[in-house]
Amino acid sequence: KKTPLDSKPKLTETLKLKSLAFKDERGRMKLGSFKALGAAYVIAKAAYKKIGKNIKIPGKASDALNGETFVTASAGNHGLSVAAGAKIFGADAVIYLSESVPNEFTKKLKSYGAKVVIEGHDYEASMEAAERDAKLNNWTLLSDVTWEGYEGGIDVMEGYLVMAYEAATQWKGEIPSHVFLQTGCGGLAAAVTAKLRKMWGDKFKICTVEPTAAPAIKESILSGKPVTTSGPVSNMGRLDCKAPSHVALKCLAKDADYLMTLEDDFVAEEIKILEKYNLKKSFTKANTSSASYIIIIGENEFNGDFFTIKNLMNGEQKELKLNQIFNHLNDKSR
Repeated sequence: KKTPLDSKPKLTETLKLKSLAFKDERGRMKLGSFKALGAAYVIAKAAYKKIGKNIKIPGKASDALNGETFVTASAGNHGLSVAAGAKIFGADAVIYLSESVPNEFTKKLKSYGAKVVIEGHDYEASMEAAERDAKLNNWTLLSDVTWEGYEGGIDVMEGYLVMAYEAATQWKGEIPSHVFLQTGCGGLAAAVTAKLRKMWGDKFKICTVEPTAAPAIKESILSGKPVTTSGPVSNMGRLDCKAPSHVALKCLAKDADYLMTLEDDFVAEEIKILEKYNLKKSFTKANTSSASYIIIIGENEFNGDFFTIKNLMNGEQKELKLNQIFNHLNDKSR
C-alpha cells in the first residue's frame, strides 16, 4: 500500500511557507523505517527469479529462498528491510550493527528472525565485518551502499524509486520549489533525486541533509572524489555514515543543488518542537506487534481535548474525540 504524503498546515503556517509535506514511510510494511522498500524489493526480485509467478502463492513464496542467507551492515533502517524481506521469502538474514546503534534496533531485527552481530565502533567497521563474513560463509552481501568492486546497492536503490514516484504523484498543485532529502551514505537520496528529476525536470531545487558529524556526501562533492570523513557519533544515528556510496555520490554531485549539514544539538532541540505537530519518531514496539492502530496522547492532544489515532498499516492519522474513535474502529472492522 502507498504511504501518505502528509501535509502539516499548522507547521506550514508557523514556518510561513506556501506549502509543506512529508513522505511518511513509517507505516510501510509496519517497519517504522524510511528504507523499507530497498532491500525487501531486491529479495523479492530474487524470489521471483527463482519461482516466477508462483510468488503470488503465499505457501510457495514463503519457501522460495530457503537455504539462502542475506547479510548486511546497517545503522538500523536498511537492516530492517533485509530482515523483513528474508522472513517473507524463507531466507536467513544476518545483520551487523556497530556498537553505537541503539539496542531497540537489535530487538526489532530479532523480532523478524534476523541474527544480529555487534561489531565495530561505527557503521564502516560493521560493514567491513559483514563483507568479510559474506565471503567466508558464501552469503549474499546486500548493502545499500556501493564502492569500488561492489555495486549491489544499485538494486536496493531501485526499490527506493517507488517511494519517489508515489510522492510525486501524490503532490497536488504546482511543482514544489525545494525537496529536502535525508542523506547518510546517499543511496536513498540519490534514488529519489533521479526519479524526481525524471518526472519534474529542473524546475525545483534538491537539498541533501547530513549531520555535521558525518558529512560524507558534502565533503566528497566539494573534494571531487569519495572521501571518508571523521567525527563523533551523531545523535542522528541512522544518518551517521562517514563514507559515501560511490554510485549515489555521482548522482548527487550532478543533480543536488544544495548541501546542508545540521548540528546534533540543534536537531535535538528542533525535534522537541516538531513533536507538537505529531512529527514524532516511529513507534517501535507497536510496529513490531500485530497492532493495527495506536492512540497517541501527547501535549497537543491533552491540551486540545482530542486523541490522535494512527493506522499502522498505511501511516494515516486522524484527530478524533473519544466517542468518534470507537465509531471509527467499528466502521473499519465491518
